[in-house]
Amino acid sequence: MQKFTTTIPLSLYIHLPWCVRKCPYCDFNSHEARDSLPEELYINALMKDLEENLPKIWGRRILSIFFGGGTPSLFSAKGIGRILTEVNTRLPFGPDTEVTLEANPGTIDESRFSGFREAGINRLSLGLQSLQDDKLKALGRIHDRDKALRAIDIARSAGFKNFNLDLMHGLPNQTVDDALSDLRDALAFQPKHLSWYQLTIEPNTLFHHQPPTLPVEDTLWEIQEQGRALIEKCGLAQYEVSAYSQPNFECTHNLNYWEFGDYLGIGAGAHSKLTDMEQQNVTRHWQVKNPRDYLDPTKQFTAEEKITPDKEMVFEFMMNALRLTRGVPTALFTERTGLPLSVIEPVVNAAKTKGLLEETTEWIRATELGQRFLNDLVEMFLHS
Repeated sequence: MQKFTTTIPLSLYIHLPWCVRKCPYCDFNSHEARDSLPEELYINALMKDLEENLPKIWGRRILSIFFGGGTPSLFSAKGIGRILTEVNTRLPFGPDTEVTLEANPGTIDESRFSGFREAGINRLSLGLQSLQDDKLKALGRIHDRDKALRAIDIARSAGFKNFNLDLMHGLPNQTVDDALSDLRDALAFQPKHLSWYQLTIEPNTLFHHQPPTLPVEDTLWEIQEQGRALIEKCGLAQYEVSAYSQPNFECTHNLNYWEFGDYLGIGAGAHSKLTDMEQQNVTRHWQVKNPRDYLDPTKQFTAEEKITPDKEMVFEFMMNALRLTRGVPTALFTERTGLPLSVIEPVVNAAKTKGLLEETTEWIRATELGQRFLNDLVEMFLHS
């Protein structure tokens, strides 16, 4: 049976797993760089990883590229340039392809940012987290307020017009005024994009074992409401739960995730989701997490691979798509999952009855109430 009839947009994620110091809230696959980075060896492994996956994506163009970590800005501009050059010899992408690099303000200087720009990076994501020294210390960040502000100035001087500022709220002992002060300071730089999200305590982190004192629910709600109003007053529109942008500066790479597009992930611990038009299925695979294993030529890059069952596909589509404030076209559900709308109709009707979802003939989206109770809404699709 022909389930998939349209080629799905494809993004490339490149994981660079090292950082200076592991933050107590971080549950990403990141490892402290105690010695010099094996940059050349790792890039060689990345290209071998990519080549092994090429048969799965023959003939497809790259919509976006994203360097995540870890702290990708620990790599040299020369190394980043080599990666992009070698990727381009294997996978077609053009001068307008969005190429994002995550950067830690504690790891950059003027020449490094200029080098990244020359290497082909056209979008930066600066991990500020906060602009208050006591909060940065509580989060275990390696930079202070002055370094963060300096990093923004350097990015602009290096020619980056498209940059994201990454801020967290709900921080240890944070007040409403603290959170709004962070936002005002960040928004003064007129970023094209802002990621503003609440600190969550994840398993297998230091904060999970040694919980900090976090704001109470009423304070969190005030931060969220007043913060959203302040951001929109400064000309950035919310288009996703934690993402705001000026017109036409939404993150292409993340939009592809939220719209259930395909992505190939290379690097230690990277994940992939790929639609196979010949086999008419969607597969996911995960690369080995430990950089030592990833660099070991006697071991396989892929730790696990599986075909995604239809039930999981429904849940994963909704978990991503309903994060978008505008929702998604109803036709996208069938296009990206290969399933008819009828499989979700009972749950959609139940959610509409509860006021959590609204549906037209062309769009499906969460209501304002649904956005507020998004986890509850998404869980309704878990057993559809």
